[in-house]
Amino acid sequence: MGILQDILSPATGVIGPVVTKLLDFIPDPAARAQAEAAAYKEAADRIQQLDLAQLDVNRAEAGNNSVFVAGWRPFIGWVCGTALAYQYIAMPLLVWVAGLVAGHAVIQPPKLDDQLTTILLGMLGLGGLRTLEKVKGVK
Repeated sequence: MGILQDILSPATGVIGPVVTKLLDFIPDPAARAQAEAAAYKEAADRIQQLDLAQLDVNRAEAGNNSVFVAGWRPFIGWVCGTALAYQYIAMPLLVWVAGLVAGHAVIQPPKLDDQLTTILLGMLGLGGLRTLEKVKGVK
């Protein structure tokens, strides 16, 4: 049950002590193991039901005609893309050109912003995963 317990660790934090106490009342080791497996299977089924319900919410949200409901994901993509273009392309070029025009020493471009990079890489990862799904034929 080690792998299943790792997967269900949030649920076992709540139900684990209760299940353990109840299992202490079962003297037969085989029956105890069977009851423990059934309890963790039930917990896994409940978590799966919650995940499926969230998928339904996401599907309904994405299919909505309102730009305020379905448009927030593309909006975040455009914001991150625009911020990336400004932060790492436009601003360093503008600073460099301004330095040349003013006759100042050339300033080094700024370092990568960790927060924007994290968001961008997360979105690129999701996009890459979706591309892989499309290549494999997943709807």
